Amino acid sequence: MPDMPAHTAADLRTDHAGETGAIAIYQGVLATARDPALRLFAERHLVTERQHLHDIEAWLPPQQRSRLLSLWRLAGFVTGAVPGLWGSKAVYATVEAVETFVDRHYEDQIRRLSAQPALSELRQTLLACQADECAHRDEAAAAQAQWQPGRALRAWCTLVGAGSHAAVALSRHL
Repeated sequence: MPDMPAHTAADLRTDHAGETGAIAIYQGVLATARDPALRLFAERHLVTERQHLHDIEAWLPPQQRSRLLSLWRLAGFVTGAVPGLWGSKAVYATVEAVETFVDRHYEDQIRRLSAQPALSELRQTLLACQADECAHRDEAAAAQAQWQPGRALRAWCTLVGAGSHAAVALSRHL
């Protein structure tokens, strides 16, 4: 593994924290949702998120990982369990909100890595993760395309986006 700048390690710490939280989101959905189609959606995406975590862990040594992983697991679980109680529309809206944020987050990192040829393999790893996350976002968007979310669900999704932003900011340092 090539040496990487401190800012790249910090980026990877946020990715590791995010993938940890994503696994917990789908675990939260599975803990509360009863709709068989929604459960299949969560089970499929859980497999992908576990693979992403494994891929990021191959790049990020344990001593550089977030010290707040328990918090990210709890936050992720709540982010999945609450909409799982509300129903499939809420889960799909939540996943779309999270993955929209993640797409932009990965895009910023991929752009920065373009200037670091020694980290081209890492860039390819992040491109693959980003493609999967965009597919998750698009699948969730398609599943809810026939309806408009109400005020409470829009507020929830805004909160989820703000929470994702705050989690990235914190996990860059802790």
